[in-house]
Amino acid sequence: MSHSTDPDAIRLAPMTLEQAEDITGWRYQAPYDVYDMVGVSPDELVDPDAGFYSVIAGDTLIGFRSFGPDGQVPGWDYDESALDTGGGMRPELTGQGLGRVVIAAGLEFGRSRFAPAGFRVTVASFNARALRTVESLGFERVGTFRATRSNRDFQVLARVEHRRHEGPEPHV
Repeated sequence: MSHSTDPDAIRLAPMTLEQAEDITGWRYQAPYDVYDMVGVSPDELVDPDAGFYSVIAGDTLIGFRSFGPDGQVPGWDYDESALDTGGGMRPELTGQGLGRVVIAAGLEFGRSRFAPAGFRVTVASFNARALRTVESLGFERVGTFRATRSNRDFQVLARVEHRRHEGPEPHV
């Protein structure tokens, strides 16, 4: 599978236990190994309250997206102004230009499912590819912090969701 994957073929779906078991076994090359799901129980990922969804192209699991606390990294003072979102791709698919399409599909799903005022992502500062990708999707940097667990620097980026107004504009 390459960056020529049809964006319309990508969809998010509730995660199955088989998919969760697959994802918890994914291992990335250093320094991306900070994203490994080491020690995460597949049962945690399939719990609907955990906010994890499978990203599927055709009938192949290519990644996952999360909505809620999983997207938060200890060390930042998160608030309720935006919905945190995160995710990952199958390790052998990284670096092929699929990230933007996968994240965009996740944002579209999150917008229709949760209707947040905005989205927020937390990205390791060394991850230039991910930072470029989310910035290309309209996210702006709002802060930098050092994670309490990994002692790595992270960037927090946010994107306001513009809502269409129903009816006439109010008079000022």
